[in-house]
Amino acid sequence: MLSRLMSSSIRSLDRECNCTVRLLDDSEYTCTIQRDAKGQYLFDLICHHLNLLEKDYFGIRYVDPDKQRHWLEFSKSIAKQIKSQPPFTMCLRVKFYPPDPAALREEITRYLVFLQVKRDLYHGRLLCKTSDAALLAAYILQAEIGDYDPGKHPEGYSSKFQFFPKHSEKLERRIADIHKTELIGQTPETSELNFLQKAQMLETYGVDPHPCKDVSGNPAFLAFTPFGFTVLQGNRRVHFLKWEEVTKLKFEAKTFHIYANQTEDRKIILTYFAHTPEACKHLWKCGVENQAFYKLEKSSQVRTVSSSNLFFKGSRFRYSGKVAKEVMEQSAKIKRDPPEIHRAGMVPSRSCPSITHGPRLTSVPRTRRRAVHISIMEGLESLRDSAHSTPVRSVSDGDSFMSSRGHVVQGGEAGGASAIISDDSYSPSDSVLPTPVAEHGGDMPPARHLNGATCSADEERDSQASAASNKERLAADAASRRRRALGVVRSRGSASGDVQELNKFVLSVLRLFLVTIGLLFALLLLLIVLTESDLDVAFLRDIRKTPEFQQFHFEYFCPLRRWFACKLRWMGGFLVSK
Repeated sequence: MLSRLMSSSIRSLDRECNCTVRLLDDSEYTCTIQRDAKGQYLFDLICHHLNLLEKDYFGIRYVDPDKQRHWLEFSKSIAKQIKSQPPFTMCLRVKFYPPDPAALREEITRYLVFLQVKRDLYHGRLLCKTSDAALLAAYILQAEIGDYDPGKHPEGYSSKFQFFPKHSEKLERRIADIHKTELIGQTPETSELNFLQKAQMLETYGVDPHPCKDVSGNPAFLAFTPFGFTVLQGNRRVHFLKWEEVTKLKFEAKTFHIYANQTEDRKIILTYFAHTPEACKHLWKCGVENQAFYKLEKSSQVRTVSSSNLFFKGSRFRYSGKVAKEVMEQSAKIKRDPPEIHRAGMVPSRSCPSITHGPRLTSVPRTRRRAVHISIMEGLESLRDSAHSTPVRSVSDGDSFMSSRGHVVQGGEAGGASAIISDDSYSPSDSVLPTPVAEHGGDMPPARHLNGATCSADEERDSQASAASNKERLAADAASRRRRALGVVRSRGSASGDVQELNKFVLSVLRLFLVTIGLLFALLLLLIVLTESDLDVAFLRDIRKTPEFQQFHFEYFCPLRRWFACKLRWMGGFLVSK
């Protein structure tokens, strides 16, 4: 009896596993679940812990051992989705950004969305101009520390906060000025709402970037927003398709296709390549879910989507949640006292620190500081006014200020500087601020020493001219070699690409042929069963009267039926005797 009880307790322990979910304020929720528990059970536990009713905007994200991100599917078992061994670690994140944060019913929902958008701002996913960045940071400051108090907030107090991956002293002063003068009296709830309303007007609001490459091999980021599908490339948004225009999303291996009808007579197909087939499938599933959530009127209109047109090929997926319109209608029916909100306040964060000394630009020499500050503040303000934010790459703490893609040009009065920011790739962990550029110090001395002897000015000019001509010849030779090597690589790449396309075509044709043969065989069997049955139909009577059918019936079907009957009787007798 004791051994039976111990074995049952051991089996019950084996069926349980621990889960840790990191919430949006970087606190952790730990629980014990059954191994066969579905994702909906864990999600309901978290929402109950947070006292959250408008929960359809949120989801649980995890990362598999191959570093690929996934959204936990609530209709499937948790243990079957997560390939790693317990304890499981996941994160609560906003999965569907509300198109209008002011329309959210409860304050707790707005606060959680505020934490997510603040995280997006810190990690560089929410890009904006300097003026917008200062205002957004001032809203965060007002929400976390309240009104400015000279006794509590000394000079430079805004530098204690890290709002962006990179920022400057001048930007910190602008944030403090806005906080001191324009936001007095705003409650945390009002500041958070103003922050969300300002962020919602930016074109990268709600962007969860997926790194890809276009058909030319150029890097790009695909994203799904509350308003449509967007492609970020270089320093601008190169494509934007409203959800009403997107007709189909497909993927095969690492290739992702977007079909859209922009007008009645203009249909476009966009093709991009993910890094891995798993990343492409994740991108496709995110697109299917976002399109269903924002585009459809009712969840009953959701259909199972296939990633391919051919039979038995590709993946099938169906969005199983509510759509945005249903979520809003359900939120309007909420009638309860507002739940108490425990704001994180001034608690430092692992991934989005509230109070920490971030990378500052004071590490440059004092003689360069003016040019650096001007390049940061005036550079973004000098960008042309357009609907597109200009993402600019930043450098890490240990990097130097030299950038190969952006540079500062000296000009104007008193040695002033202005930033010229060239095209740069959008990266979700980059800063909104331009990268300062190191200046070259010192002038060239009037004379140089060649082979240990002092040269005159004429000799030096001759030597410089000959050296320049030699450099030009060497550069031309190197360029020609690079062009030849590049031509060989391109020819090999095009040949391998043609072979891959041919293999894909042959496999598709072979798969279609096998499916057709299988269907014809199944139809033939069905026709034989119907004709040999007692079903009295004029069509079948005509077939039974034909000489061919009579021959098939007496020479093949009847002997085969007797053989099967004999075998079945023998097996039945054998089983009875046993």
